[in-house]
Amino acid sequence: MHWQPEITVAAVVERAGRFLIVEERIGRRRVFNQPAGHVERGEDVLAAVVRETLEETAWHFEPQWLLGVYRWRAPRGARSTLRFAFAGAVRRREARRELDAPVLAVHWLTRLQLLERARALRTPLVLRCVDDYLGGRRVPLSALAT
Repeated sequence: MHWQPEITVAAVVERAGRFLIVEERIGRRRVFNQPAGHVERGEDVLAAVVRETLEETAWHFEPQWLLGVYRWRAPRGARSTLRFAFAGAVRRREARRELDAPVLAVHWLTRLQLLERARALRTPLVLRCVDDYLGGRRVPLSALAT
């Protein structure tokens, strides 16, 4: 049997105990997620996470570590997602940049504030990535071969 997951990326950015989070409308739901999205054809995962973070938050993201590779399958969905999560920093924000259409707002939230919104997280991977980051998980970017 052939397995073909959707390949996505996510940026985990922390400043003073708060994480960069996007609030977006997916279908009829308002959800919270790290800046994240699909890898486009011909794009590598590092370029994808930089692009997605800029498109969704107007922040320029600098990946510093691979946080992990996560497999997730929606309870009612037939598709699986393979998420490459990166930890890093944001350096500059383009204040006048228009954000991607599904994005409603950009927030800096604590882990507790994310936990309070647990039912509105896009997937369980949002909190899992924050917990892995807080737990000290870091893999050098050199682990990725292109």
